[in-house]
Amino acid sequence: QVQLVEYGGGLVQAGGSLRLSCVASGPTFTTYAMGWFRQAPGKARELVATIDWNGLNSYYGDPVKGRFTISRDNAKNTVYLQMNTLRPEDTAVYYCASRTFRSASTTTNAYSYWGQGTQVTVSS
Repeated sequence: QVQLVEYGGGLVQAGGSLRLSCVASGPTFTTYAMGWFRQAPGKARELVATIDWNGLNSYYGDPVKGRFTISRDNAKNTVYLQMNTLRPEDTAVYYCASRTFRSASTTTNAYSYWGQGTQVTVSS
């Protein structure tokens, strides 16, 4: 069983930055691909970014390409999401997710474990 806890959400002005962290429990974190997803009110959950088990490959949703960066520190069982040049449309609950495979995936149903989510609000 993997437990995921997100940190770092909050309120920020448009153009600002935030860094989200997700700490995972369990000995197999280093062999699992990880992802960040988000869900705004009334909208479906969507991919933000995903990274494979060793951090060599990552993929991003189109709305965040060039602004967000996903990374991981396997020694700390932590995955990060650096968010720059934030926009009001980035406002959502952000979720960390883990899948029991080494390769990254862009689809929500490929992930077995989810965190409780952290709210990110970007004011205009």
